[in-house]
Amino acid sequence: MKKVAINGTGRIGICAARIIGRRMDMEIVAINSTADIDTLLHLIRHDSVHKGYDAHKIDEETLRIGNSKTVKILSNRDIAQLDFLDAEAVIECTGKFTALHKASAHLKGNIKKVIISAAAENTPTFVYGVNHTQYQGQDVISNASCTTNCLATIALVLHQNFGIESGLMTTVHSYTNDQNLLDVKHKDIRRARAAGMNMIPTSTGAAKAIGLVMPELNGKLNGTSIRVPTPDVSIVDLTANLSKAITKEVIHNAFEEAQNTYLKDLLFVDHEKCVSSDFIGSSYSAIFVPDQTLVLGNCVKILAWYDNEMGYSHRLVDMCAYMLD
Repeated sequence: MKKVAINGTGRIGICAARIIGRRMDMEIVAINSTADIDTLLHLIRHDSVHKGYDAHKIDEETLRIGNSKTVKILSNRDIAQLDFLDAEAVIECTGKFTALHKASAHLKGNIKKVIISAAAENTPTFVYGVNHTQYQGQDVISNASCTTNCLATIALVLHQNFGIESGLMTTVHSYTNDQNLLDVKHKDIRRARAAGMNMIPTSTGAAKAIGLVMPELNGKLNGTSIRVPTPDVSIVDLTANLSKAITKEVIHNAFEEAQNTYLKDLLFVDHEKCVSSDFIGSSYSAIFVPDQTLVLGNCVKILAWYDNEMGYSHRLVDMCAYMLD
């Protein structure tokens, strides 16, 4: 049984806890949260997007979360003071320790591995299904961002089959906790505006980060983001110049093959013309939308959905388990 701890209980930390609680090969032994235990229990049991979950309070310091029967709840902002009991790995979800030297502070006691749930500075970066087999035992890694996980998955299919020369990406992204509910100051002046009322152009490092997981595409992709008034599920719009002219049929065949072979359970091809809410709770890294493919010579535009909360959290947990194998 792989024993893990979670540091931080934002949207990704909570989703990761729910996922691990359903697995039979992993258990959560501790969670560090700034929320009190009753608030944390409520947020795990009830979710406006992902609905209910099996969790119970055992005592004032302990929860049961699914199959994780004894989860110690801690509340300490100082990594140096944290005791994650017999956990072997920490899933770092605070968003505060997104650099190798910062996250490395977890490496004490039984903790041998740390995985950061975000893009991170000067940190080996992995996307499960794309480059996870290149993991060589590093103590601290980044799981990249949710958008990079989706983009890398579809870029892998295109590049392996046709070669990507260059590309531009837009992610139409559900709002996140880094935006304001109403108009209030923010370091990004557009994110200062009400998330539930506006489409908000903003930046993303997801496309540039592709070079960290697929070095052969380093410098070949760039991108931007538009935040929209939905609480979950986003879509990547990728326009790529390929090494040769192709047809829609050839592209679609490549994605069909990938979902049944090397990207099984990570990539899905949607033939039912679904919309964003249909993919809430999806565990896939990317859901390819074949009827929206456009081709002009060697230029192709493709779309792929992803649950930016739950889909990403599944890959985070998968990568953590892989590190501990």
